[in-house]
Amino acid sequence: MRKIKVGDDVMVIAGKDKGKRGTVLRIFDDARLVVENINMAKKHQKGNPQRGVPNGIVDKEMPIQVSNVGLFNPRKGGADRVGFKFLADGKKVRVFKSDGEVVDV
Repeated sequence: MRKIKVGDDVMVIAGKDKGKRGTVLRIFDDARLVVENINMAKKHQKGNPQRGVPNGIVDKEMPIQVSNVGLFNPRKGGADRVGFKFLADGKKVRVFKSDGEVVDV
């Protein structure tokens, strides 16, 4: 079980986009992930009218290290660390370290 999953709301805690929030779009491996509108880079792209791809310079999301993001805790209003806990029925769930609240139900 991963501490950060696709679709999670995360906050950048280090780097050029520190303080920004976004949703996890893709996870490449245990070390890198792509977050919506975070770590943007310019890409010079050749157009393809048959596929509807525009030409010119486009913005593209690039991967960011997992260690540079934290799961957003709405109760705290910022990034928080994540741990694991077993419920009474034996189910393993993610919990916020600061207040022990369950992340996913």
